[in-house]
Amino acid sequence: MVHHNGFLVVVSVLSFVGLLACKTSSSQKSFPFEDVSKQVGIDFWQYSGATGEMLLPEMVGSGAALFDYDNDGDMDVYLVQGYPTAPQGKPLVPVPPGWKPGNRLFRNNLAETGKLTFTDVTESAGLGYADKGMGVAAGDYDNDGYVDLYVTNYGHNILYHNNGNGTFTDVTASAGVASSGWSTSAAFIDYDRDGRLDIAVVHYVDFYRRPCYMFDGRLDYCGPSPFKGTATELYHNLGNGRFKNVTEEVGLNAKPGPGLGILTGDFGADGFPGFMVANDGAANYLWINERSGPQSKPGISVFNDRVFKEAGLTHGLAYASDGRPRAGMGIASGDIFADGGESIIVTNLPTEAFTLFQRQPNGDFVDATEQSGLSHISLPYTGFGVGLFDMTNSGLLDMFSANGGVRSMAGDLKSNPKGDPFPYRERKLLLRNVGKGKGFEDITAQAGPALATEEVSRAAAFGDVNNDGGVDILVTNNNGPARLLLNTVPNRGHWLLVHLEGTKTNRSAYGSVVELVRKDGTSVKAWVRGDGSYLAANDPRVHFGLGKDAEVNRIRVYWLAGECESWSQIKTDAILNLKEGTGQSCVVVPSGSSH
Repeated sequence: MVHHNGFLVVVSVLSFVGLLACKTSSSQKSFPFEDVSKQVGIDFWQYSGATGEMLLPEMVGSGAALFDYDNDGDMDVYLVQGYPTAPQGKPLVPVPPGWKPGNRLFRNNLAETGKLTFTDVTESAGLGYADKGMGVAAGDYDNDGYVDLYVTNYGHNILYHNNGNGTFTDVTASAGVASSGWSTSAAFIDYDRDGRLDIAVVHYVDFYRRPCYMFDGRLDYCGPSPFKGTATELYHNLGNGRFKNVTEEVGLNAKPGPGLGILTGDFGADGFPGFMVANDGAANYLWINERSGPQSKPGISVFNDRVFKEAGLTHGLAYASDGRPRAGMGIASGDIFADGGESIIVTNLPTEAFTLFQRQPNGDFVDATEQSGLSHISLPYTGFGVGLFDMTNSGLLDMFSANGGVRSMAGDLKSNPKGDPFPYRERKLLLRNVGKGKGFEDITAQAGPALATEEVSRAAAFGDVNNDGGVDILVTNNNGPARLLLNTVPNRGHWLLVHLEGTKTNRSAYGSVVELVRKDGTSVKAWVRGDGSYLAANDPRVHFGLGKDAEVNRIRVYWLAGECESWSQIKTDAILNLKEGTGQSCVVVPSGSSH
């Protein structure tokens, strides 16, 4: 154990006291996560297209979504493929026998059978197309009650409309959202609060073929520095299935960057959603949504009088405490100690450490990486997908990151054998929240075989796939299989899963805030979103871990449309479905509502 500025930081763990127990049926240890992919029917292998040319797009993808496309109350799985066809030439990593090309949709059979299994319904749903896939966002953009998909690519993107009968239709052309260049993460966001979801699309770099080399002269993948960054785009939802590209009108074209991750939130002061972009090798951007004024340009009509101002530096999110840009990739946020203090984590390269930003009462952020212990723990890793989630339902948020190298020089520092044609494998990282003032402890080594395998991991989507109150994790691997890590922590605490349905607010209720008020009057808030992590769409239901206390005084919802509603007599250890307009009116103004 070491001390940092008064914080007791645990950097190694000998045992899971109070976390892991012996199974009653055997003497084997019970581990916090079990890889159930094969046994539940998720058969997916991502092929990046890598054959030895070392082209940068091969290393970035691909993404995953947890979303309920058939409205049966359980999370289905969508996985994005890296390359549209079978290998042309000799792949660096051979695809397995029976490999299926294209993106894949797996239907969750839990509601129908009572058992967690998945069926590949890709062909019947019409979702198999792939084009150098990157990420995915999920949201009900036309408010018809069915969740739609937006898939990003190195090339043109695709908007799939959910027809409500188990099928999807590619409406990209008619909607006007194809984009171009190299898109990475995306998010559905109702930035003007008109009740319709808009689409924010993060872009990486203007890539062209060029060789990059290691110190010994061997070819290697380039980083982003040789290429120009490109701007995040914003598509405004006009209704009737049409969008307009308003990137220039709202000011997002002012600062292009090598963007990878996106996280929505109310980072301003007036309740209108903005977002943060994790940039690779450059300052992170914080786009604050505010009313137009002197920034308005003559002859340009700004939708609902909104513009975006980049404020990463002034709000403390652009750089870590050393003032240097880092290789920002994944991004996640949450109230780590359930006390109203929001934290944001950005994953980076080895030797940089992941960065933990802690929000202050004035709304700005400070670098609290050292105090949390994350600096020491994360230093060896190349982090991508990341999430802050309550693994044990204790009321404290733990952390998971999906890791994998991007250059051979980094890969050679790990345990990859010499001569490995794809030497980028790293282990995943699972950190337990020890409590306020004590930081995180690394429990990966004791977490069992599901986390022991070293892979080139990328996306991580978080959600409760079997509706048992435990947060599960869907992980994608570059040139490898998808992994569904089922939460098997024994003796978890009480919990509540809140699902919102907007009426005046967009149907997905994105941008709303859920507040859980405990019986002692204290509370914890959570922002409703599907974005965050890396190239991923997460379960949009809000999960609360309650620990040993199953009593909840009430739930308040601050709908994005502006109303506050309250519900009492809450049943816990259950999924709570709340519809806008059915609660009791409340007038309490939320504070720190960007969680």
